[in-house]
Amino acid sequence: MIKILFICHGNICRSPMAEFVFKQMAEQEGLAERFEVASAATTDEEIWNGCGNPVYPPVERLLREHGMNPDGKRAELLTTEDYDSYDYFIGMDGENLRDMKRIFHGDPDHKCSLLMDYTENPRSVADPWYTRDFQRTWDDVQEGCRGLLDGLRGDDDGY
Repeated sequence: MIKILFICHGNICRSPMAEFVFKQMAEQEGLAERFEVASAATTDEEIWNGCGNPVYPPVERLLREHGMNPDGKRAELLTTEDYDSYDYFIGMDGENLRDMKRIFHGDPDHKCSLLMDYTENPRSVADPWYTRDFQRTWDDVQEGCRGLLDGLRGDDDGY
């Protein structure tokens, strides 16, 4: 089983979107049982007294419009211990990548990357918290998750 953790700043927009999109893609292709997929934040800004905030409402609406149910998903904090539990840490932008490596005290096994690195046009996933353009973020996440799934399909260790 391949274990993937999608990462963003607060774990209420981009990384949960990627988590649910990837899960749906894998399920639609009959590959769901081959993956364990979750998401987490590099900061505790969306976590209060140990309880994370739910998926941001505009993201929740997009997920529901596409047949995904984010009920129960709450922001979780990335920890140093996660490094030994997952095979891939997929960040949404360069700041996420820097924060992951800071939390992990490096990346000795080269597990950290950016979602859009799996596409023909590497870049950051648009951050809807600032742009308010949730459709653009959706399009980026779709493209990145497709590239990641296709890349893992070709990974001899993955299948």
